[in-house]
Amino acid sequence: MGRLGPTEIILILVVIILLFGAKKLPDMARSLGKSARILKSEAKAMKSDGQEDATTSAAPPHANGETPAQRTIQAAPGDVTSSRPVAEPTDTTKR
Repeated sequence: MGRLGPTEIILILVVIILLFGAKKLPDMARSLGKSARILKSEAKAMKSDGQEDATTSAAPPHANGETPAQRTIQAAPGDVTSSRPVAEPTDTTKR
């Protein structure tokens, strides 16, 4: 009951083409791919940051008076148009 046959898949594709139009589908697929690449790079950056935090000392990186360098996250290697600077979170709580 839960399996889709070739007829149902073709019917679904026809409905999608009728709803969105054939001209918008490549743009939608392209933006979905960019979003997936961004998500993958963010997850990789968070994972590597977590491993670096576990191997370094407990002191924050800017405890010696230096300001931390600003990171830039890119959606894909060589994709300069979608790179953006990222502001690191600061601890604003008073103890």
